[in-house]
Amino acid sequence: MSGKRLIAAALAVAILQIGFLSWIIAGRAAILRNGQEVLLKVEPVDPRDLLRGDYVVLGYEISNIPVKLIANIPEGKQSSDEQSLVVRVKKGIDGYWHPETAWLDAAPVPTGTDEVDIVGRIGPGWDLRESATTTVSPYYGIERFYLPEGEGQAIQNDMRVRPFGVKMAVTKNGKAQIKALMDGDTMLFEEPLY
Repeated sequence: MSGKRLIAAALAVAILQIGFLSWIIAGRAAILRNGQEVLLKVEPVDPRDLLRGDYVVLGYEISNIPVKLIANIPEGKQSSDEQSLVVRVKKGIDGYWHPETAWLDAAPVPTGTDEVDIVGRIGPGWDLRESATTTVSPYYGIERFYLPEGEGQAIQNDMRVRPFGVKMAVTKNGKAQIKALMDGDTMLFEEPLY
């Protein structure tokens, strides 16, 4: 291969990589800019990871969905497959959004004006038999929030003694992104668009 062809091929690959990364960043920014805002109450989980920097691991009320909330479990189905779980949340009088109902794969009814659907993934093997103690734990991609160096441990400790929340942006198809970490009504950290 000649030198000019090699340079042209390298430039084409670089342009494709830059285009792909730009597409990912622009998609996330579009959610943050245009998605409906939802405030979820945070439940503390772990402190930080020394290898990846300071962050807090976040759990929510929607992180453990009671099986009895899932409206469309097929008759006789006892365990889950790898699939989507659509969780419908509604704004409560406390200002936080709480789960109302859920569906495997897709919601059959459109949301009301004060409701939002958030889509998560559940892995195979969850017990789907209806009982008061059985829950499934979907993964939404909003379980970590990265913080400035040295802030993670203090915030994690504060989460155990007073209410924190996360302001989300949620698209019409249920994809959620974290917009801000809230300490009560005070915004501690806001995610930049880019």
